[in-house]
Amino acid sequence: MSCNVGGFDRILRIVVGLALVVYAFLGAQPIAYIGVIPLVTGLFGFCPLYPIFKISTCKKK
Repeated sequence: MSCNVGGFDRILRIVVGLALVVYAFLGAQPIAYIGVIPLVTGLFGFCPLYPIFKISTCKKK
């Protein structure tokens, strides 16, 4: 499992994921817990859908 989520993409996923989880935690719709997905993919730096579509936002070495 190699990194396929780049810097800006990771930051955006973490911020949006945290915002959705906090929003759900504060009593919003339970569907807002979907924010766990971008949060985890941002923290690990790997998105399982990117290889399927041959996408990578990481800088090439």
